[in-house]
Amino acid sequence: MELKTIYNWIKKNVVTILLMGFALLLLVSPDAKGWLLQKLVSVGLFKAEIKKEAIQNQPVATSFLYTNEAGKINSTADLKGKVVFINFWASWCPPCQAEMPSIEKLYKKLEKDDRFVFLFINEDDDKIKAKNYLAKHQYTIPFYSRSGIVPKEIYSGSLPTTVVINKDGKIVLKKEGMAGYDSDEFLQQLKELL
Repeated sequence: MELKTIYNWIKKNVVTILLMGFALLLLVSPDAKGWLLQKLVSVGLFKAEIKKEAIQNQPVATSFLYTNEAGKINSTADLKGKVVFINFWASWCPPCQAEMPSIEKLYKKLEKDDRFVFLFINEDDDKIKAKNYLAKHQYTIPFYSRSGIVPKEIYSGSLPTTVVINKDGKIVLKKEGMAGYDSDEFLQQLKELL
């Protein structure tokens, strides 16, 4: 008799049980959280946009040093004359995981155009783990890390943070939080910065 009562209760509450199980999975699994956020980004819920008025109202970008995979230190000051897309990310960050496919698609569309520079600045303490994350997901975006302090106008510690600097060295977009970057509209906005 008791088993039949339990069965009826489960049958009556199956939707609630499934929703609670899904919510619990999201709480304990960064991968599940990243997957859900990625789906929200892919349907266009979080769009990136460069507004024309932003170009006139933003300060000149302050430069910072970054290191490539080979250990060579470079400066963003050397990139004047190019449109620079900078993304600060970490492999353990679900919103970073969510926007990474759209950034990869944008990078693939523009990687051969030398008027654009993509700086994917990793913030993981364990750089090998971060590189393994990129390899596991077959991302081809170049791996960089910062060398020293990054000015707060560029990065204040929130992950993910994306910054676009126009060819005159002005910040035209600073987006803290996830967004989708592979839309035709955003690609056109980047090209208009040339």
